[in-house]
Amino acid sequence: MSMKRIALLTSGGDAPGMNAAIRAVTRRALDRDWEVFGVERGYQGLMQSSFIPLNARDVGGIIQLGGTVLGSARAPEFATEAGRRTALHHLAKRGIDALIVIGGNGSQAGNHALSSMGFPTVGIASTIDNDLYGSEPTIGVDTALNVTIESIDRLRTTGSSHHRAHLVQTMGRDHGFLALMAGIAGGAEVVVIPEAEVEPDEIASRLRAAYLRGKTHSIVVVSEGCKNNAQAIAHHFEQHEDEIGFVVRVTILGHVVRGAAPTARDRLIATRMGVAAVDALADGQHGILVGYEGDEICRTPLEIVASNQKKLNLDWIQLARILAQ
Repeated sequence: MSMKRIALLTSGGDAPGMNAAIRAVTRRALDRDWEVFGVERGYQGLMQSSFIPLNARDVGGIIQLGGTVLGSARAPEFATEAGRRTALHHLAKRGIDALIVIGGNGSQAGNHALSSMGFPTVGIASTIDNDLYGSEPTIGVDTALNVTIESIDRLRTTGSSHHRAHLVQTMGRDHGFLALMAGIAGGAEVVVIPEAEVEPDEIASRLRAAYLRGKTHSIVVVSEGCKNNAQAIAHHFEQHEDEIGFVVRVTILGHVVRGAAPTARDRLIATRMGVAAVDALADGQHGILVGYEGDEICRTPLEIVASNQKKLNLDWIQLARILAQ
């Protein structure tokens, strides 16, 4: 099909590198003599007809910024057919030929639903959780991981000074990738993720063993989606302080990992994905997710993306235990 005018939006949780993708989509489309419109506030803006024209200068100076200049918002109404038909009405009224959606699982589920109604769409894989099927990694993961590791390094320094244990809770929802990789790269004594839960008594046992081996500090990295999150583990330690023999301090990193300036890797991945999304439309392909696999761009049907879950390689768990000795 012939493309003349496209729209793009960012949806769900923001991820460092989204702006680099916005920039790449816009400039690649303009290079093909297409008109480009940004949709403000994600699917919410799509249902409210919040379109803004984008030219090359509008996306200048944003590649180094975290977050998303287009904004994002939750849009429960888009989950209904009525909400999606409202969005389609506004797209048709603007003469939009195709839509590019930058986001994670929820965003691409909405993208798939819109595509299933016959409108040409392409997704770009973007989430710090790295839990989206069809891309390894997703935009934002490298930055979030580096911010998390930097925090662990700093906590280790102060922990060593005070002979203290620290519990660090990472983001990641029910997918433990961020915690596991940060724990390994940060030299954590214990890593707790939803895919491999560790009970508080076992955590205490491992920390005691670490101190007996001569360590002056300990780091426990916990994913937010665990049954026993950092607060629950810390509470257990407080209740059994006499038998455990030491206290822990809790640091919940939360949304701070999203707001950092994207790393060079995230900027490059996002740029390549943005260009590839436009090129897919030019090739007549839609209803797909543009992802990254083995340093190459890949295209996965949204139907497959929506019906599959990314699995974490649990071999890394054993490696984390070996390296913590």
